[in-house]
Amino acid sequence: MLCQRIAALEGEKMDTTNITTIVLAVIIAFIIGGLIGMAFNRQQRTKRLQEKFGPEYERTLKEIGDKRQAEHELEARLDHVKALDIRPLSAADTQRYLNEWRATQAEFVDEPLAALQKADRIIREVMKARGYPVEDFEQRVADISVDYPELVSDYRGLHLIAVKEEDDEVSTEEMRQAMVHGRALFENLVSKDTRTEEIDEKEKI
Repeated sequence: MLCQRIAALEGEKMDTTNITTIVLAVIIAFIIGGLIGMAFNRQQRTKRLQEKFGPEYERTLKEIGDKRQAEHELEARLDHVKALDIRPLSAADTQRYLNEWRATQAEFVDEPLAALQKADRIIREVMKARGYPVEDFEQRVADISVDYPELVSDYRGLHLIAVKEEDDEVSTEEMRQAMVHGRALFENLVSKDTRTEEIDEKEKI
């Protein structure tokens, strides 16, 4: 009887050990699976943001210096623009801005910096008319990086030249390139979701 009792106790002990081992194995498997899932999700998020923002992803990462914070910043930009009421221009506003832009381009020959400053103002006004907040330049850049990621770097360059003083050293070629880049953004802003006439090639700088 005693031997049978001892054998039974040892059997119960082995069963308990086996159950504990199985439970621990399941817990570890869940933890590993969770970590793998998190890593996969982070990888997918990085890929999605890289594809969405292009060079702006790397610029933001370099500026912030931390991948997680940089991606959080880009995600915040997406959420901000998603919450905005972005609308197309009316036909009248579209034509008015097109006429202003043509007049500004014509002024570039004689007053390149003044024309560039006016172009910067027109872009800001078009953004405001479409529903973008425009009070803060950095916010404008952030919003542009969401809808026009391939043009945001050029927009930064245009604005930086536009805010320079008359006696600052900026070559005419630099201003010309800035004007060309600004026009690309302008055309996208006035034509998105609307039917507008194209700026004639002969009128382009």
